[in-house]
Amino acid sequence: MQMSPRERVMAALRREVPDRVPYIEIQVDQSLAQQIMGWPRTGAATGGSLRKNPYTAEEAKAISRKLAMDSVSFVLRAPDFSIMGTGKDGRTFPVDGQIRSESDLERVQLPDPSRDELYADAEAFLRGREDFACFLVTRAGLTQTYLSMGMDRFFINLLENRPLVEKLLDLYFDWTSRMVERASQMGFDFFFTTDDFAFKTGLFFSPVLFRELMVPRYQRLLKKATIPWALHSDGNIEPVLDTLLDLGVTATHPNEVGAVDIRVIKKRYGKRLCVLGNVDLVLLGNGTPEQVDEEVRALIRDLGPGGGYIISSGNSLASYLKPECVRAMSQAIGKYGPYPIEL
Repeated sequence: MQMSPRERVMAALRREVPDRVPYIEIQVDQSLAQQIMGWPRTGAATGGSLRKNPYTAEEAKAISRKLAMDSVSFVLRAPDFSIMGTGKDGRTFPVDGQIRSESDLERVQLPDPSRDELYADAEAFLRGREDFACFLVTRAGLTQTYLSMGMDRFFINLLENRPLVEKLLDLYFDWTSRMVERASQMGFDFFFTTDDFAFKTGLFFSPVLFRELMVPRYQRLLKKATIPWALHSDGNIEPVLDTLLDLGVTATHPNEVGAVDIRVIKKRYGKRLCVLGNVDLVLLGNGTPEQVDEEVRALIRDLGPGGGYIISSGNSLASYLKPECVRAMSQAIGKYGPYPIEL
């Protein structure tokens, strides 16, 4: 029986077998969307520092239909207090932080998470979602903490002034907890936290410190959430994957190429975890449509059987990707994704 996009995604999150492998993306850069959709070029690139929702519901649905994606997403994050630079295509990126001492915490003025006005755009977006899965994209608070301090200063403070780090973490996690509680009641199907905490070689800090710093704060946040939690982090998060599963994570993304073996993750954790990922960005940016087709085929062949798999790029659809390779990924998912997987 053919499923709606929402039914397809939610079945995979429950580790069930849908009618075909679902396809979602956390983000589509505006400059790439303009090329794919034939929209007027503005030179905008949303970039990894995206601070507000980039698309209306109608625009998001149009992109999803064009690429045969099964979801639309809405971004709602507390602001960080970083100093920003601007690169190619207007892509912004943090270069330093403003929070350097206790006195600087006065700068951390976050929007009131109890005010109805904060959620007005999200409510309008949800009303226009149609039958797509609709997820919230936010940050739990770690990323805002290290961006607001600057990465070097953040790591130094972990050793020399940990109370300052913890105070800033609490400000952000408490805000996100209150926001997610409200968002859970609004009709979102699930929510993503997009906090990177690992390099390809391992975590930013030890598993012991992760459990001390992050687990109690995640526990507070998740007590407020009544919808599934999907976690995005680049790098190798496998050293704390059991901890995340104990916390209640439903899905992990993107299982980065070169950091973890997504096939091993699915085999080892697939009974407890929905696995998302990870079409190689190198192929999407520098490869050929034929190479992308084969990459998608191999991922679906190896990860699709038994359900619990959602395909996506290995991070997001960034501005530097080739439109023809992105289209090839979408077409290959439609070709190889229907169940039963027989490749």
